[in-house]
Amino acid sequence: MLRYALIPLLCLVLPQAAFADDPVIEDVTARQNGGSWSFSVTLSHPDSGWDHYADGWRVLDMDGNELGLRVLAHPHVDEQPFTRALSGVALPNGTTQVQIQARCNLDGWAAEAVVFDLP
Repeated sequence: MLRYALIPLLCLVLPQAAFADDPVIEDVTARQNGGSWSFSVTLSHPDSGWDHYADGWRVLDMDGNELGLRVLAHPHVDEQPFTRALSGVALPNGTTQVQIQARCNLDGWAAEAVVFDLP
């Protein structure tokens, strides 16, 4: 019985990162510019400062290969959700869908990527 009583105590002493939320992709837009693409991604994350913030997102093909990476250089504590763009992304001919995956500096890449249908 004592071990079950310890469970609530463990929840208090375990690092907060164990309960952290992944960055959430709220919206994606894309447009073709000649031979490359520009993506705008809106994401939200409970940024708390330099110790824990959403620090990037990437464009992946449907096989999980990275096609582009947008590094976010600082926390957005007071700007949630926020949108950042990435241009010059080369997509293989015939690509109709990509995945967008977000990352935080403490927990790494989000477990799930969002599938996006290209316009």
